[in-house]
Amino acid sequence: MGLYLISVCAEDWFAEGEDGWGEIATALNHELRQQGLPPYESVPEETRSVRGARQAFEEKIVPPMDGFAALGRAHLSPEDEETFYGWTVLVPFSLDETIRLPPGSGCTEASTVVAGAPQVLAMAERLAAAVGLPAETPHMCHNLELTTWFRDGAAERLAAARPGPWSDDLDAAFYVALFLRAAQHSLRRGCPMTYS
Repeated sequence: MGLYLISVCAEDWFAEGEDGWGEIATALNHELRQQGLPPYESVPEETRSVRGARQAFEEKIVPPMDGFAALGRAHLSPEDEETFYGWTVLVPFSLDETIRLPPGSGCTEASTVVAGAPQVLAMAERLAAAVGLPAETPHMCHNLELTTWFRDGAAERLAAARPGPWSDDLDAAFYVALFLRAAQHSLRRGCPMTYS
Protein backbone atom coordinates (compact mmCIF):
# COMPACT_ATOMS: atom_id res chain seq x y z
CA MET A 1 0.00 0.00 0.00
CA GLY A 2 1.01 3.63 0.07
CA LEU A 3 0.90 6.60 -2.26
CA TYR A 4 1.93 6.29 -5.90
CA LEU A 5 2.53 8.79 -8.69
CA ILE A 6 1.02 7.31 -11.84
CA SER A 7 0.13 8.08 -15.42
CA VAL A 8 -3.55 7.94 -16.40
CA CYS A 9 -4.86 6.49 -19.66
CA ALA A 10 -7.95 7.68 -21.56
CA GLU A 11 -10.16 4.88 -20.26
CA ASP A 12 -9.55 5.94 -16.65
CA TRP A 13 -9.35 9.70 -17.31
CA PHE A 14 -12.81 9.89 -18.86
CA ALA A 15 -14.43 7.20 -16.67
CA GLU A 16 -17.12 8.31 -14.24
CA GLY A 17 -17.48 6.89 -10.75
CA GLU A 18 -15.18 5.98 -7.92
CA ASP A 19 -12.36 4.50 -10.02
CA GLY A 20 -12.37 7.12 -12.77
CA TRP A 21 -11.23 10.69 -13.22
CA GLY A 22 -14.23 11.73 -15.32
CA GLU A 23 -15.45 14.39 -12.89
CA ILE A 24 -12.02 16.00 -12.85
CA ALA A 25 -11.71 15.74 -16.65
CA THR A 26 -15.10 17.46 -17.06
CA ALA A 27 -14.33 20.17 -14.47
CA LEU A 28 -10.91 20.82 -16.05
CA ASN A 29 -12.36 21.15 -19.54
CA HIS A 30 -14.95 23.59 -18.21
CA GLU A 31 -12.18 25.73 -16.68
CA LEU A 32 -10.08 25.54 -19.84
CA ARG A 33 -13.02 26.75 -21.94
CA GLN A 34 -13.60 29.59 -19.44
CA GLN A 35 -10.01 30.66 -20.10
CA GLY A 36 -10.46 30.46 -23.87
CA LEU A 37 -8.32 27.33 -24.13
CA PRO A 38 -9.18 24.11 -25.98
CA PRO A 39 -10.43 21.17 -23.92
CA TYR A 40 -8.00 18.40 -23.05
CA GLU A 41 -9.35 15.38 -24.92
CA SER A 42 -6.31 13.76 -26.55
CA VAL A 43 -5.41 11.41 -23.67
CA PRO A 44 -3.61 8.27 -24.94
CA GLU A 45 -5.20 4.85 -24.71
CA GLU A 46 -4.05 2.15 -22.31
CA THR A 47 -0.95 0.29 -23.55
CA ARG A 48 0.11 -1.80 -20.55
CA SER A 49 -0.70 -4.97 -22.46
CA VAL A 50 2.11 -4.25 -24.92
CA ARG A 51 5.05 -6.10 -23.45
CA GLY A 52 8.09 -3.87 -23.00
CA ALA A 53 6.25 -0.78 -24.30
CA ARG A 54 7.06 1.21 -21.11
CA GLN A 55 4.10 3.47 -21.73
CA ALA A 56 2.83 3.55 -18.12
CA PHE A 57 4.47 5.50 -15.28
CA GLU A 58 4.28 4.24 -11.71
CA GLU A 59 6.52 5.24 -8.80
CA LYS A 60 5.97 4.99 -5.07
CA ILE A 61 6.22 7.97 -2.71
CA VAL A 62 8.45 6.49 0.01
CA PRO A 63 11.16 8.64 1.62
CA PRO A 64 10.65 11.78 3.71
CA MET A 65 10.46 15.03 1.75
CA ASP A 66 12.21 17.42 4.15
CA GLY A 67 15.44 17.72 2.17
CA PHE A 68 13.52 18.06 -1.08
CA ALA A 69 11.45 20.91 0.36
CA ALA A 70 14.63 22.66 1.56
CA LEU A 71 16.15 22.26 -1.90
CA GLY A 72 13.07 23.86 -3.45
CA ARG A 73 13.24 26.79 -1.03
CA ALA A 74 16.88 27.34 -2.00
CA HIS A 75 16.35 27.28 -5.77
CA LEU A 76 12.72 28.20 -6.53
CA SER A 77 10.69 31.34 -5.93
CA PRO A 78 7.73 31.00 -3.51
CA GLU A 79 5.35 31.13 -6.50
CA ASP A 80 7.30 28.40 -8.30
CA GLU A 81 7.38 26.30 -5.14
CA GLU A 82 3.60 26.46 -4.90
CA THR A 83 3.24 25.27 -8.50
CA PHE A 84 5.99 22.67 -8.23
CA TYR A 85 4.80 20.99 -5.03
CA GLY A 86 1.15 21.89 -4.98
CA TRP A 87 -0.36 20.03 -7.92
CA THR A 88 -2.48 16.92 -7.64
CA VAL A 89 -2.90 16.51 -11.41
CA LEU A 90 -0.22 17.23 -14.00
CA VAL A 91 -1.31 17.78 -17.61
CA PRO A 92 0.87 17.68 -20.74
CA PHE A 93 0.36 21.26 -21.87
CA SER A 94 1.34 24.69 -20.68
CA LEU A 95 -0.73 26.57 -18.12
CA ASP A 96 0.05 30.17 -17.20
CA GLU A 97 -0.99 29.35 -13.65
CA THR A 98 -2.36 26.36 -11.81
CA ILE A 99 -6.08 25.64 -12.04
CA ARG A 100 -7.88 24.89 -8.80
CA LEU A 101 -10.96 22.76 -9.37
CA PRO A 102 -13.85 22.92 -6.89
CA PRO A 103 -13.89 20.54 -3.92
CA GLY A 104 -15.74 17.35 -4.62
CA SER A 105 -14.94 17.39 -8.33
CA GLY A 106 -12.90 14.24 -8.03
CA CYS A 107 -12.12 11.31 -5.77
CA THR A 108 -11.75 13.45 -2.65
CA GLU A 109 -13.57 16.34 -1.06
CA ALA A 110 -10.43 18.49 -1.28
CA SER A 111 -9.68 20.81 -4.17
CA THR A 112 -7.83 19.38 -7.14
CA VAL A 113 -4.90 21.50 -8.31
CA VAL A 114 -3.87 21.13 -11.95
CA ALA A 115 -0.44 22.22 -13.18
CA GLY A 116 1.16 22.20 -16.62
CA ALA A 117 3.98 19.73 -17.23
CA PRO A 118 6.15 22.28 -19.14
CA GLN A 119 6.23 24.54 -16.08
CA VAL A 120 6.94 21.69 -13.66
CA LEU A 121 9.61 20.30 -16.01
CA ALA A 122 11.46 23.62 -16.12
CA MET A 123 11.56 23.75 -12.31
CA ALA A 124 12.59 20.10 -12.02
CA GLU A 125 15.40 20.67 -14.52
CA ARG A 126 16.63 23.57 -12.39
CA LEU A 127 16.73 21.35 -9.31
CA ALA A 128 18.32 18.46 -11.25
CA ALA A 129 21.08 20.81 -12.40
CA ALA A 130 21.53 22.15 -8.86
CA VAL A 131 22.15 18.67 -7.43
CA GLY A 132 23.92 17.28 -10.50
CA LEU A 133 21.46 14.40 -10.95
CA PRO A 134 23.49 11.62 -12.60
CA ALA A 135 22.77 10.39 -16.12
CA GLU A 136 22.38 6.85 -14.74
CA THR A 137 19.12 7.82 -13.03
CA PRO A 138 16.37 5.71 -14.66
CA HIS A 139 14.53 7.53 -17.42
CA MET A 140 11.34 5.59 -18.21
CA CYS A 141 10.08 4.96 -14.63
CA HIS A 142 7.92 1.98 -15.52
CA ASN A 143 6.91 -0.39 -12.73
CA LEU A 144 8.79 1.31 -9.87
CA GLU A 145 12.16 1.45 -11.66
CA LEU A 146 13.09 4.81 -10.14
CA THR A 147 11.89 3.82 -6.67
CA THR A 148 13.84 0.55 -6.87
CA TRP A 149 17.01 2.28 -8.13
CA PHE A 150 17.02 4.64 -5.17
CA ARG A 151 15.78 2.22 -2.49
CA ASP A 152 17.56 -1.04 -3.36
CA GLY A 153 21.20 0.09 -3.42
CA ALA A 154 22.03 1.12 -6.99
CA ALA A 155 21.96 4.83 -6.14
CA GLU A 156 24.04 4.26 -3.01
CA ARG A 157 26.66 2.31 -4.97
CA LEU A 158 26.88 5.06 -7.58
CA ALA A 159 27.06 7.70 -4.84
CA ALA A 160 30.00 5.87 -3.25
CA ALA A 161 31.80 5.61 -6.59
CA ARG A 162 30.94 9.09 -7.82
CA PRO A 163 29.79 11.37 -5.01
CA GLY A 164 28.39 14.80 -5.68
CA PRO A 165 25.69 17.19 -4.48
CA TRP A 166 23.03 14.65 -5.50
CA SER A 167 24.49 12.04 -3.15
CA ASP A 168 24.42 14.34 -0.11
CA ASP A 169 20.70 13.63 0.30
CA LEU A 170 19.48 10.64 -1.70
CA ASP A 171 15.88 11.18 -0.55
CA ALA A 172 15.91 14.71 -2.00
CA ALA A 173 17.56 13.41 -5.19
CA PHE A 174 14.82 10.79 -5.49
CA TYR A 175 12.11 13.46 -5.47
CA VAL A 176 14.00 15.64 -7.93
CA ALA A 177 14.20 12.64 -10.25
CA LEU A 178 10.56 11.71 -9.59
CA PHE A 179 9.17 15.13 -10.54
CA LEU A 180 11.57 15.43 -13.49
CA ARG A 181 10.64 12.04 -14.93
CA ALA A 182 6.92 12.55 -14.27
CA ALA A 183 6.89 15.81 -16.22
CA GLN A 184 8.95 14.27 -19.02
CA HIS A 185 6.63 11.27 -19.20
CA SER A 186 3.52 13.46 -19.27
CA LEU A 187 4.90 15.45 -22.20
CA ARG A 188 6.29 12.43 -24.05
CA ARG A 189 3.06 10.43 -23.81
CA GLY A 190 0.59 13.33 -23.74
CA CYS A 191 -1.02 11.88 -20.60
CA PRO A 192 -2.06 13.25 -17.23
CA MET A 193 -0.22 12.26 -14.06
CA THR A 194 -1.77 12.00 -10.63
CA TYR A 195 -1.47 10.37 -7.22
CA SER A 196 -3.19 7.13 -6.36
